[in-house]
Amino acid sequence: MKAVLFDLFGVIARVQSPESMAVLERTAGGDPDRFWAAYWSQRPTYDRGEVTGPGYWRAVCAHLGVRCDRRLTDALTAADLAGWSEIDQHAVDLLGLLADRGIVLGLLSNIPEDLAVLYEATHPWLERFAVRGLSCRIGSAKPEPAAYEWCVRELGLPPGEILFVDDRAENVQAARQLGLQGHVFTSVQGVREAVSW
Repeated sequence: MKAVLFDLFGVIARVQSPESMAVLERTAGGDPDRFWAAYWSQRPTYDRGEVTGPGYWRAVCAHLGVRCDRRLTDALTAADLAGWSEIDQHAVDLLGLLADRGIVLGLLSNIPEDLAVLYEATHPWLERFAVRGLSCRIGSAKPEPAAYEWCVRELGLPPGEILFVDDRAENVQAARQLGLQGHVFTSVQGVREAVSW
């Protein structure tokens, strides 16, 4: 194993907290269940960079039957970015330890452009990744095979020499089907064990 290809959210960065989700729900108004159904149904095109942030929120609001003006799209965007911005410092520290051992680091994240720009501006540890497969820029998202294949090409290694780490089992399974090693993330210690420390 010569490289570790990391997921971002749910591994290095935290997923939305109940508090941040509640802020989005209040900002959008209406029924929370309907909001999240609309939020996730429209997310793939946003993650793949096929629509901008305002376009994404207009589509969400259209599903909800809510009038969507600039003020609302700005408020929803700000709340959404804040909800995905918390990191796990232990996981960030692990990146340095792996790099010091000569492990090549890659990143494969389903992430919209607005969030990618925010992370690049505020998290210098992203520079540790030799390859950054951001769905909004490579035009495909996990678990689509093309997303993994892009990263494998950029890493320049046989798939079997790459360990893919993700918190979602279906994403890990998709990587294994393409010949990568796979580890379902539950803890930083689990990753350490997976790379045989």
